[in-house]
Formats: sequence, structure tokens, C-alpha cells
Amino acid sequence: MAEPSTIPGYLLRNAADPNFSDQPAMREKSFGIWETYDWQSYVENVRSFSLGLADLGFAADDKLAVIGNNRPRLYWAQLSAMCLGGQSVPVYQDAIASELSYVLAHSEASVIVVEDQEQVDKVLSIRDELPNLKWLIYDYSRGLASYDVDILKSYEEVQTLGRAFAEGNPNYLENEIAKISADSFALIAYTSGTTGQPKGVILSHENLIETARIFIAAEDVRKTDDFLSYLPMAWVGDALYGLCVSIMVGASCNCPEEPETIQRDLRELGPTGIVAAPRVWEGILSSLQVRAEDSTPLKKLAFNYFRGVADAVEQTKLEGKPLPLFLKIKQQIGEFMVYGPVRDQLGLRRARWCYTGGAPLGPDTFRFFRGFGINLKQVYGMTESTGLVSLQTSETANPDTVGEPCQGIDVSIAKERSEVLIRSKGIFKGYYKQDDKTREAIDAEGWFHTGDAGMIDERGHLVIVDRAKDVGKLSDGTVFAPQFIELKLKYSPYINEAVAFGDGQAFVSTMIAIDLEAVGKWAEKGRLPYTNYMDLAQKSEVRALIAEEIRQINLGLPEVQRIKRFLLLTKDLDADDNEVTRTRKLRRAYIMEKYAPVLNAFYGGGTAVELKLDVTFEDGSRSQIDSHLVIEEAA
Repeated sequence: MAEPSTIPGYLLRNAADPNFSDQPAMREKSFGIWETYDWQSYVENVRSFSLGLADLGFAADDKLAVIGNNRPRLYWAQLSAMCLGGQSVPVYQDAIASELSYVLAHSEASVIVVEDQEQVDKVLSIRDELPNLKWLIYDYSRGLASYDVDILKSYEEVQTLGRAFAEGNPNYLENEIAKISADSFALIAYTSGTTGQPKGVILSHENLIETARIFIAAEDVRKTDDFLSYLPMAWVGDALYGLCVSIMVGASCNCPEEPETIQRDLRELGPTGIVAAPRVWEGILSSLQVRAEDSTPLKKLAFNYFRGVADAVEQTKLEGKPLPLFLKIKQQIGEFMVYGPVRDQLGLRRARWCYTGGAPLGPDTFRFFRGFGINLKQVYGMTESTGLVSLQTSETANPDTVGEPCQGIDVSIAKERSEVLIRSKGIFKGYYKQDDKTREAIDAEGWFHTGDAGMIDERGHLVIVDRAKDVGKLSDGTVFAPQFIELKLKYSPYINEAVAFGDGQAFVSTMIAIDLEAVGKWAEKGRLPYTNYMDLAQKSEVRALIAEEIRQINLGLPEVQRIKRFLLLTKDLDADDNEVTRTRKLRRAYIMEKYAPVLNAFYGGGTAVELKLDVTFEDGSRSQIDSHLVIEEAA
């Protein structure tokens, strides 16, 4: 029997094949209880919602947007759109109304499926800006009983319409799925928009399926696997791993109860595979470091000692040397006393493979998890490549590369700016309604220009240096890659975000946003009173704490690249304020413009700078805060 060529084709296979039909396909935790859906019930839910959409007029080439946390019904809604020949448009659930307005209007979404009242209110507030909107469908009904809006329907209402529609059209869904080809468009994933408005990346069924096949061939993915579905649904990684890989292999996706319960749900589930952004791994590490500092002296001593053993083991492996007997013995003792219990606390004792992707992860953070027995590896990709270009094997995991390009994916390094170029069946079909941008990104020979500067090392592994446009030079000609320094800084548990400057300058300087939780606990332990983030960041004691962290980091940097001056921001960098993207990538051009007085003070010999900073609240309203930022000299 031939393999299906579309995502809905795999769905029908899973429902009909006895090897899949009664296997767990998705779980959802609600009110503390995990509810399981097998592939048969999974497909029946998609069927009833698909036919309900058809009854409401949704047809081929229509767009359906989903907004909310990871919920089975939002996944089923996306698949329903694909079954009818339409495209799903997942949107970041924490996007403010103005961001939603752009993506929803640009994509021409005619149906929007949201999680709850909060998202309903956001969409209704911009309804006048969405001329294509016909239906707004919600999952949770709490708070919506009194809403009298002509376009508003509950998920249950649509499924009821679908079941009634099926009685008069028994083969409608199968007939619609048969019309879809591998070249049919399945998904429009919007980029994070680091340099401007997000672009709609059109991905076909072939893009998704061929890329998923490449990943499945490269990794040990099994039908019995459990994945935790917590990545933003708007991130292409969630579509690739959470939808396509799980459907094609028959693995189970598991939706946590709430974003706040992810750590607890992760431990209960014990996933066998996990993909997480660097931000997640950095957060886990900071939490572990803070907990170690707050533990008993004996536990703290054991944690720090065996952490050093783990570092030594990883360094020895990276150098290709055999482990000495005494180091093996220490590692085994550490496994019993520290490493195993930590993996158990994190919910990663069953995990055979873990990936970090979407942005670079600092080498120190990478080595930490590897040393603690977590099979963490790097995967490199972007929205335009359907989320995959290269990945590391368990034997070749290395913090300095992103692995070898996968079979079926060609990678080349352009002579100009050392830009990474990619060619594969996973390369997107184009930017939605932006043909000029598509021609700029994909050349006549089919190479996609990533904008990343990189190289291929002697082992054939891909090394990503930084964004090509961000790599500069200090005034003495030394190459300056700000990301390298920022990753070093973010290894500190007390530093949440960092922005490094130095292009065209004589030395490196940084703006730092503290980690409120970690520094707050440090302050409480030292009986240092504070009221809020701004008050804490302005404390001279906190500046001294960060100065010591920078001193330690400077010891591991070449002298010419060491940080000379720094300041602490009085607010964290925020996506709502356009300083970072929803995936926490720095919007450098905007930051350079917004914080221009800081740069002038850094390199003009100033000791302080006064700033009026715009702050955006969740409802989209704005205010200003006056900030007095003290510039410190770094040792």
C-alpha cells in the first residue's frame, strides 16, 4: 500500500489501520486528570469539525486561524482546514491585538478558532479590521454565556452541525481529502519578524511530510513515543513535530493543563522525546542553580561537586579522549546521588532524545545537560525550511556545531558574507502575497538564503556564527559576533537577557536584564528589601552581583572581546514592546534605535543615562516609565 502524500491521508490511515486505530494519539490534562484520545476518536473529532466547517461555508483555499495554548481542539481545527483543502494559520497566543490584526488581516482568515474568552475579546476588539472574518469559534465557554455576537459559535455547535451534515453527505470528507495533492498548501506560518512585519511562509503537504520523513529517518522515533505539546502553536517546530511527525509515526501528543503547570505535567508524563527552545533550557538551568543555592549545605556541596565532574566528563568526551577510571567511578556515583534524581525531578528520566532549536544555546548550558545524562542535541532550521536543516546524532552532539546536514538537504556556504544556503523538498513555496520577498529569498538555482553566517567544519558539521547582518568588527578589526557574548552572559542564573554592542567601537559593552526570580531570591536571602523589578535592578548591591558574574565570564573571553562597561535595565526586554520577537529573538535594529542614548553614554564616557521607556500592557494600552540607568565599569 502506497504511503499517503498528504497529512489528512495519514489521518485516515491511522483510523483505518488496526495497528494504529486504538493506540493513544493525544492526551489532554483537565482538572488534574489526563484524558486520552485514540486515533479513531481523534479522527472522528476532526471529521465532525471539518463537516461543521463545510456546513458553514468553509471551502478549498480558505484560511482558518487558531489562537490559544496547546489544546486538542485547536490541533483538530487546523487539521480540519487541511482536510477541506484550506490552510491553517496558527498565531501566537500572547500576541497583543495590534499584532493579531496584522496577521489575521494579511492571511485573510475567514474562520478563527480560539481557546477562551480572553482570545475572543481580543479578536472582537479588532473585528472592524478583519473584512474576511465570517466565524469566530471558541473552545472554553466560561464567561461567554452572555455574549450575543452574530459570528460567534462554540466548538460543540460546529461539531453538532458536522454530525448532521454527515447524515446527508456520508462520503463528503473522503471526497474532499482525495482532491488534495502533495503540492496543495497546508499551512501559513508567520515568521517572528526580527526586522519588520512578520512574513507568511506557505508550506505545502509535501514540505511538511518530506521534512518529517527526514527527521524520522535520522532519529529513533517510535509509535509508542510520548511528546509534550507545549511549544507555541505558531512556531513551525510545533507543526513539524507535534502534528506531522506524531501523525506519520503514530506517536502520542500530550497537552499540559496550563502553561504554569508544564513542569509538573512534564514530570507526570515523562516524555520519551522533547523539543524545546533555548529559552526553556536556560530557564530550567537557572531554576536548578537557584534551588541548589537554597538547599542544605550538604546538598549544595554535592550538586556543585558532581556538576564539576559532569563538566570534566563532557570536556574529555569532546576532546575524543577515553574516560580515566577515576572519572568513570565519580560519574557513576554522581549518577546515583545527583544526575538521576535531577532527571527525575525534571521529568526526563524516560527521554531518549531531547533537542534544542529555534535559536542558539550557550555551550555551557549545553554541556551542563549533557553532563547530567540528558541526551540534549542541537537541531537547526527555520520556518522557511519547515523547521529542519541539520541535527546532531547522540554520538556527535557538540555545543560548537548544529550537526551534519540531514540526508536529502543540501547546504552550501556563499562566498559573500559566508551566508548559509539551503536547498531541499522542505523549502517553502513562497511568502504569502509577497512575491518580491520570495524572489529575494530563493535564487534562480533554488537556493534559499538564510541570512545566517556559518561554515562547514572538517567533520562536515554546520557551524552557525550569528546572523550575517549582525556580525561586525571592533575598531581594531577584530571580528565581533554579539550573540557569542550574549550566550555566555545568559549562562549566569542572574541574567535573563543581554544585548552586546561593539561594532565599530574600541570595546564591548552590554545592557543586561536581570532574572527577577533568581535575583529576587538572592536579595531575600541577603535581606535586601525591594518592591518591584525596577527597584531591584537599581540596587547597588545587585549591580555588584552582576559585575562579579561579568568578571567570571570575562575570564573565558579573549581579552579584546571582554566586556568593559555595562548597565542594568529597569525592565525586561518584552515582545509587547517590540524589543524581542515572540520566540525571544532580539530585534537589534529596533533596540539600537530605542536605546541610542545608552550607546552614546557607553562610548562617550558617560556614567549614567536618563531614559523614558514605553511600556505596553496586555490589553495593548501604553505608558511610560522614567529610568535612571547607572553605567558600571566591568573588571
